[in-house]
This record gives sequence, structure tokens and C-alpha cells, in this order.
Amino acid sequence: MDTATSEYACHADAFDATVRSVIEWDAASPCEGWDARDVLQHIVETQRDFLIAQEVDLGAAPELCDPTVAWSEHDARVREALADPNIAGREFDGAFGPTTVGETMARFYGFDLVVHRWDVAQSAGQDERFSDAELDLLERSVEGFGEHLYGAGICKPAREVGPTADRQERILAKLGRAAVEHQTPPN
Repeated sequence: MDTATSEYACHADAFDATVRSVIEWDAASPCEGWDARDVLQHIVETQRDFLIAQEVDLGAAPELCDPTVAWSEHDARVREALADPNIAGREFDGAFGPTTVGETMARFYGFDLVVHRWDVAQSAGQDERFSDAELDLLERSVEGFGEHLYGAGICKPAREVGPTADRQERILAKLGRAAVEHQTPPN
């Protein structure tokens, strides 16, 4: 397994753990107008769109009736495809220059898996913490994407945070994200 494929697998493993912890898929996420199921659907569809555009056969799209099962099916197909060095190493001209399928899955879609893992966790009322390596990835990505990050349908404008905000809060604020307010059910 090459480095890019290993990086993708680490991000997918962490995302998988969060997906498996979700009970209520209709709960609101920090992505305006999206619930947890919508976030998962976004992950699956964007990865499929990219890989299909790179002539990777992923078979039929999984049904999201059971999001956990759909994610597992999708994830298994993506990992199987990336295990093929001819696919992972396939070169193409990406939005930010020459790259490979594996590098794009690790970096761009890895960024997506990390950020949206937090979104899905928030919808489930969980406090998801990023590792230092994940925070490094997010910082590099935010810097590399520049103003493209705030294009239509990507991230909301950066939010202000207070002086006591930790590194994760500052990065999430750059991504326009705020924690979801969960209602405590009455006794």
C-alpha cells in the first residue's frame, strides 16, 4: 500500500468509526440545510463522481436506506480500487496541477472525510477531536484552497473566534463551522 492509499485509509477508518456511532441520521448537521444522512450522501457521491471521472468502476451506487451499510459498501469499493497501483498511481491534471488518483483521494477527499466526520459527529451530539496530523492536513488544505474554499456550495465564510479558542476551534471557524446546538429533551 502506497503512502497516499494509507493516508486515505486512515481518514476513512476514522470516518467509519463515527458513521457507526450515529443513531439518528435525520439530525441536523453544521452544514446548513443538511442532516447527517445528507453529509454522508455528499461524501459518497463526490468520491464516486471523482473516481468514475477517472474511469474507475465502482459498480452501482449504494442505497442510503441504511447509511451505515451504504458507507461500508462504498468504502470497501473505494479501498479495493485504491489497492490497485495502476489506479492509485494514475496521473491526471487536477484543479491544482498534476497529481494522481491516490494523492487526490488522500488529500482532497481526505480533507473532506476529516471535516465531514466532525459534521456527522456534531449531528449525533458528539465532540469529535482531531489529531495533530489531521489539524495539519486541514491547515495545509485551507491555505492551499485559498479563496476557492469559500466558493458556492463549499464552505461558509470564516467565523470570528475568541482569544481562548484552541487550534481545532480556530480551524473550524476558518471553515465557517459552528457546533450544532442540541436540545436537551425534557424530563
